[in-house]
Amino acid sequence: MQLKWLEDFIVLARERSFTRAAELRHVTHPAFGRRIRALEAWAGTPLVERQGGPVTLTAAGRSFLDSAAQMARNLDQSREELQDLAGRQGRTVALATGRTLARTVVADWLVRLAPVLQGGELRILTRALADTVAMLERHEADFSLVYDHRALAISLDARQFAHVTVASDRLVPVSRAGAQGTALHRLGSEHAVPYLAYAPQLALGRLVEDHLARHPQAPRLQRLVECDSADAHYEYARKGLGVAWLPWSMVHADCHGGHLALAGGEGLEVHFDVRLYRPKRRLSPLAETVWKAIAER
Repeated sequence: MQLKWLEDFIVLARERSFTRAAELRHVTHPAFGRRIRALEAWAGTPLVERQGGPVTLTAAGRSFLDSAAQMARNLDQSREELQDLAGRQGRTVALATGRTLARTVVADWLVRLAPVLQGGELRILTRALADTVAMLERHEADFSLVYDHRALAISLDARQFAHVTVASDRLVPVSRAGAQGTALHRLGSEHAVPYLAYAPQLALGRLVEDHLARHPQAPRLQRLVECDSADAHYEYARKGLGVAWLPWSMVHADCHGGHLALAGGEGLEVHFDVRLYRPKRRLSPLAETVWKAIAER
């Protein structure tokens, strides 16, 4: 089945003349006739009466005409939608990352990238660490922005993917600040401190748990809440519920403003880098421009 056969048949039914229909379809009379016969072979039955005079349709042809018109409209619409989608994809850059990195690192980028995009769009897809890597491997994202730390395994083939370190940050233990500006909950006290823990599948959670497991003088903690959202822990800490390890890039303004305070010393901080990964193959012109703007900052 070919779309042009359906279109030929529709024109023939309207014009009731092989000669006129062939002219309108810009093909020779014999070629037009062969295409109608090809459609009939596909249908498995004659669609046109060939008895001289104005063309008439067989009963099967009359029955098929509405279906042919509908199929032709649907195919035309699908083609237009695909072409529109292809155009949008050329103007869209997909970045797979975690929710916290989207709030911190990506938020800082957006002001700088706005002039670069110019009619394009940065599509930010927030997923768990393993999912962002898998999306890059499946070509569902142009870039993957992830944490880099020995506690996190990123299994991307260096022959196929390149990366650049775009930021360095640290997780700091914070609590609501008291009247004197010090932490309401202070690590290292003789009593267990209420601990706002990350869910184990979260990358930040693995960073904190790995650090505490290796720390020679890990503080006493009492798990109060487990949650997979750094934004939620930020709110819980501000309400004085306990201690949370949060990115310094997220909480430095609150610490300087007296809303939050550091709950422990530098030895309890977890340092990490942030990497942007991409395929080594050539990306769209817009994606290449975004990569250059970020990698060569």
